[in-house]
Amino acid sequence: MLIGVPKEIKAFENRVGLTPASVREMIGNNHKVLVETNAGHAIGFDDTDYEAAGASIAGTAADVFAKAEMVVKVKEPQASEIAALREGQILFTYLHLAPDEKQTQGLLDSGCTGIAYETVTDNRGGLPLLAPMSEVAGRMAVQAGATCLEIAHGGRGVLLGGVPGVTPGRVVVIGGGVVGSNSVFVATGMGGHVTVIDRDIRRLAEIDSQYKSLITTRFSNSTNIEEEVANADLLIGAVLVPGAEAPKLVTADMVKSMKRGAVIVDVAIDQGGCCETSRPTTHDDPTYIVDGVVHYCVANMPGAVARTSTFALNNATLPFAIKIANMSVKDALESDANLMEGLNVHAGKLTYEAVATAQGRDFTPAADALTG
Repeated sequence: MLIGVPKEIKAFENRVGLTPASVREMIGNNHKVLVETNAGHAIGFDDTDYEAAGASIAGTAADVFAKAEMVVKVKEPQASEIAALREGQILFTYLHLAPDEKQTQGLLDSGCTGIAYETVTDNRGGLPLLAPMSEVAGRMAVQAGATCLEIAHGGRGVLLGGVPGVTPGRVVVIGGGVVGSNSVFVATGMGGHVTVIDRDIRRLAEIDSQYKSLITTRFSNSTNIEEEVANADLLIGAVLVPGAEAPKLVTADMVKSMKRGAVIVDVAIDQGGCCETSRPTTHDDPTYIVDGVVHYCVANMPGAVARTSTFALNNATLPFAIKIANMSVKDALESDANLMEGLNVHAGKLTYEAVATAQGRDFTPAADALTG
């Protein structure tokens, strides 16, 4: 199979779908790889590195999309990339379709097979291709939030860890999954006063057992969220419903109740955000203020640490990419129920129910779409 790796074109996105080491593994499995020139240059992967691994270099993204049987990316395809997709072509990348009707329609019109990293599952019910970027985003959320709390960035001038004799900043994390647990790890390490809110009592017990008296855990309900949001210096939205639009757990009225200069980092923004006042931002203009509260809602947070993120992502995605290339997409999906969960669109049909529900569209079960 010919695998294509285009250069990412989303604003300030420097991750790349395959590293030179991953290309070498693809070549070792008797596949061909076509990489757009300078696809990994920003993070230290030059064209010569890809050529040494066995790849060919394409001068333009158009060349990659025109020739590749499977396109391996990082972020959801942008308008020019969607226009370049074709019937029968495989797209393996993050899609985050639920809040993005325009992208969904474009992929359906293209006739491509779109497999979304974020909905591939594992045997424990986890999301193994989303987890590495969730780990990065969770750790970055505290780092970004701490910076936004500085006066120069619109914050209320709070040092997250405080100093002797001064109370540390109050960090509230809504969601105890991969993003949330990584936020807790960094926030406690920085000396913040941390509260975690989740609806899964077993998950709260695990976090409580790990951190003991260093943190507070609270069950997720409207009353508890209202109380904690009002007192937070830094609020981290770490809510995830796989493949679906994030629930708006933090209302506009709750935001109004927050202290002037408090900060919200909504990591759920890829799925629409868990705060009513959240809207996507970019690394070149990452924040805005609503009712005196600083909002940081960058939709590709791990892109800021693109080299680390690329290695972490490739570690997770490469085995699946090789499996698809080795077996053909139909055989690979039918042989692996977890990979089948990643199928979001196929031959003009929407195959992921949560996306269909969010957008009010017709839904075709993935297995039916493959055999139809």
